[in-house]
Amino acid sequence: MNSRLCRKLPSSARERAIFLPGKDGEAGDVGFIVDAAGCSQAKKGPLEARSSFGTQPWLKCFALVIVGALGAPAWCQSDPNIMDTSSYAKALKDHVDDRGMVNYQALKKNPHDLDAYLTALAGISEEDYSQWEEPEQIAFWINAYNGLTLKSIIDNYPIKSSFFKSINNPKNSIRQISGVWDKKTHRVMGKKLSLNHIEHKILRVQFEEPRIHVALVCAAMGCPALRNEPYDGERLTQQLKDQSRRFLRNRAKLQILRANKIVSLSAIFKWYGKDFPAAYRPRRPIGRHGKDTQAVLSYISRHLDEPQKSYVLAGDYRVTYLDYDWSLNEQQ
Repeated sequence: MNSRLCRKLPSSARERAIFLPGKDGEAGDVGFIVDAAGCSQAKKGPLEARSSFGTQPWLKCFALVIVGALGAPAWCQSDPNIMDTSSYAKALKDHVDDRGMVNYQALKKNPHDLDAYLTALAGISEEDYSQWEEPEQIAFWINAYNGLTLKSIIDNYPIKSSFFKSINNPKNSIRQISGVWDKKTHRVMGKKLSLNHIEHKILRVQFEEPRIHVALVCAAMGCPALRNEPYDGERLTQQLKDQSRRFLRNRAKLQILRANKIVSLSAIFKWYGKDFPAAYRPRRPIGRHGKDTQAVLSYISRHLDEPQKSYVLAGDYRVTYLDYDWSLNEQQ
């Protein structure tokens, strides 16, 4: 039974549900509901706070057997309406290395796979999109942002610098491209959207998933590394955990200076710290840092080994922010 039919069922048919809570110690008592009618409902909240039922379709199918559902629901099978990202996957594999650096010169010469993906992006229907699980929707928008950013660079490659913009920015930088985030629009699901709209009006507003900030890549060295594979709904939690580890193991993004009693963070955590408390509020106060900073530190601690983890959670240090490197993430 697909989610469209589930929404049409009377409430009495959906009350026979089991609640599967997230793991103890995760970011809240949020779980996944699977009911005896074969419907599934993801409760709103960060993906990391949910049980694995939220991102593992085979587990949901197994749960239906337990509760005595009749037959296998439609979402136990692969969904033909999920967007095909194979052309985007090829573009990433061919032009992005394991460090997340991009060969923009080669991508500009051979943009066919990227263009095919962006054409498909424009043609996705809102009806199909509305039927996807939330992780698939998040993956869709992360891929859209990153793919459209690649397009924005190759459309202006090699980047021409201006005297005034070069006063505060590198000459080879996305910041040399006027209006790249707010003026330039791209067609997605039949609508004209800017990169800022995708990030600030969709991903940050419609989903409680702050780890998007270690997945969205603005073509700068200060950004997270660009994965050389698309994000995928079924593997999104795993991919975001891996992105978190990669980001926080980079000394340009995090420095724990115990001798100086300083923890220096990427400026991303300063700009978007307010996105973290809903998902990563610590169980105990972390020093005397502000609410947003404590949530960021709680998130960071989950990806550290001892003794760094205990040190960060103790909170006895100053928090500072590292300079952001706006240089292009280009292979040399």
